[in-house]
Amino acid sequence: MALLIMFILLVVFLVLGVPVAVSLAGASLIYIVIDEMPSVAVVHSMINGIDSFPLLAIPFFILAGHLMNTGGITNKIFAFARSLVGWMHGGLGHVNVGASVIFAGMSGAAVADAGGLGNVEIKAMRDAGYDSDFAVGVTAASSTIGPIIPPSLPLVIFGVMASVSIGELFVAGLVPGLMMAGALMVMVAWYSRRRGYPRDRNFDLCRVWHTFKAAFLPLLTPVIIVGGIATGAFTPTEAAVAAATYALFLGAVVYRTLSWRHILRVSMDTIETSAAILLIVSAATIFAWILTANQVAGILGDSLLGLTDNRLILLLIIMFMVLLVGLFMETIAAITILVPVLMPIADSVGIDPVHLGILVILNLMLGLLTPPIGMVLYVLSKVSNVSFEQCVKATMPFLVPLVIVLLLITVFPQISLWLPHLLFR
Repeated sequence: MALLIMFILLVVFLVLGVPVAVSLAGASLIYIVIDEMPSVAVVHSMINGIDSFPLLAIPFFILAGHLMNTGGITNKIFAFARSLVGWMHGGLGHVNVGASVIFAGMSGAAVADAGGLGNVEIKAMRDAGYDSDFAVGVTAASSTIGPIIPPSLPLVIFGVMASVSIGELFVAGLVPGLMMAGALMVMVAWYSRRRGYPRDRNFDLCRVWHTFKAAFLPLLTPVIIVGGIATGAFTPTEAAVAAATYALFLGAVVYRTLSWRHILRVSMDTIETSAAILLIVSAATIFAWILTANQVAGILGDSLLGLTDNRLILLLIIMFMVLLVGLFMETIAAITILVPVLMPIADSVGIDPVHLGILVILNLMLGLLTPPIGMVLYVLSKVSNVSFEQCVKATMPFLVPLVIVLLLITVFPQISLWLPHLLFR
C-alpha cells in the first residue's frame, strides 16, 4: 500500500510541475514515514548515491561544453562543417547535422548542443531562405547525437548506476551516433529535393583547408577524450578533467575569447547545472533503493518473462517501457530509476549491459523531442522564437530516421558492440 501511495504521489507531483528531484525525494520520504523507517535513511541514501568517483566527470564535461560555447568555438566548428558538406542539396541542413556530430565530441549533452549550436544554425538557415520548420526540426533531431557520441553525460550516469565500464559505453556509442547522423542526412536530402532547397556553396578544397586549420585545435577534443580512454591513458573522469582544461586553454590562451568575467560566469553556470543533475541523481537513488527493497525489479522481470522468453521481443518491450518513461521524465532521473529495474531483467536473458545502455540512452533522447517534457524543444523554442507547438510539429518527421536507427541497433546488437569488443575484450 505504501509503495502504491509513493507512485501516486510521484505522478501527482510531476503533473503539478514540482521539480523532479523534489518529487522523487518527497514521494520517497512519505513512503519512509508511512513504513515507519528511520528518516535518516533518506540522508544516507542521498549521500551514497552521489559518493562516486565516476560522477566527477559530470561537472567537468559540463564545464568543457560551456567553455566551448562561450569561447566562440562553435562558430569555427560550424564554418568547417559548412565547407565540408555545404555543397549538397539543402547544404545547411547537412551542415547542421555535421556540426552536431563534431560538437557531440565536446559537450556530451543534447540541450548544450541545441542551445550552443542551435542559435548559429537556425539563424544561418533562415538567412539562406530555409523554412523555419525545417531549420528547427533538423536542429532538434541532430542535437540528440550529442549524448550518443562520446563524451556523454547520460552514459556516465548509466555506467555508474549499472556498474558498467564507462569507457566501453563511450566507444559503443560511436557507430550508432554516426548512423543517426547518416539517417538524418538522408532525411535532409529527401526534404531538400522535395522543397527545392539549393546548395549552400560549391565545394572548395582551399576553403575546407582554411576552415579545418581554424577548427583543428577544437577538433582534437574528441580525439583526446576517446583516444585517452581507449588507450588507457586516463579514466573517463580524468578525460573530463582533460577536456575542461583543454577547452579553457583554447579559449583563454589560444583564441583569447575568454576573459575572467566569462570564466566566472561559466563556472557559476556549471555549478548550477551540476548541482541540479546531482540532486536528481541523489533523490532518484532513494527511490531506486525503495524499489529494490520491495523487489519491484524481480516482480516486473517475472511478469515480462511470463509473457515471453524471446530475447528480442523482451528487448522491444523494454524499449517501449523506456520510451513511455522518457516522455514524462527528465533523462537523468529516468536513468537512475530505470537501471535498477532493467538490469536484473537484462541479466536473466543475456542482454549485454553495454548494448542495453546505448539503447536506453537513444530511446530517452526521443523523449527530449516529444511533449510534454521535450527539453530540447523548449530550448529551441526560445532560441528560434517559434512556439513550442510549432517546434513539436516541425520535429515529428525527423523522429522517423531516429526510430529506424534505434530498431536496427535493437535487432543487431553487434552494431554497438563490435568496437568495444575489439578494444576492451
